[in-house]
Amino acid sequence: MLKYVNTGIVFQEIPDEVTLAINISNCPCRCPGCHSHYLWEDIGLPLNTDAIDAFISKYGNEITCLAFMGGDADPKGVNLLAQYIHEEYPQFKVAWYSGRLRVPAGIKKNDFDYIKIGPYIRHLGPLKQPSTNQRMYRQEPNGEFTDITYRFWHHQMAQ
Repeated sequence: MLKYVNTGIVFQEIPDEVTLAINISNCPCRCPGCHSHYLWEDIGLPLNTDAIDAFISKYGNEITCLAFMGGDADPKGVNLLAQYIHEEYPQFKVAWYSGRLRVPAGIKKNDFDYIKIGPYIRHLGPLKQPSTNQRMYRQEPNGEFTDITYRFWHHQMAQ
């Protein structure tokens, strides 16, 4: 069962979106250097359609996207919630931050508008570093996914 620990409205996780980030617990990836060790534990409240309805009721006028931050212990559960959001709340985009190397078999990528894949590897850095191994993909209108990782890179101004 998916569980979430907390949520927050964020502006940098998904380019051009005001996003409700939903931090999911029981992360099996356990990346060295992880900044959210508390999400390794099996803690929190059930993340189900009732929780999604409550989030939309509370934050729906403030956000454009819902992002599942984790969920790698139950990717099919994440996929079902993405389907639910698109069916019941088609005005919202859906994103998934996965620490896996690739989208798991059996997951319908097209149920997501954005997918970030890749474990955090300290010496390669996070998404904002050009050296990162992590990749962010955006689904295009034709259903193909485009790598938009470069959107996170802030180039230094020449002095």
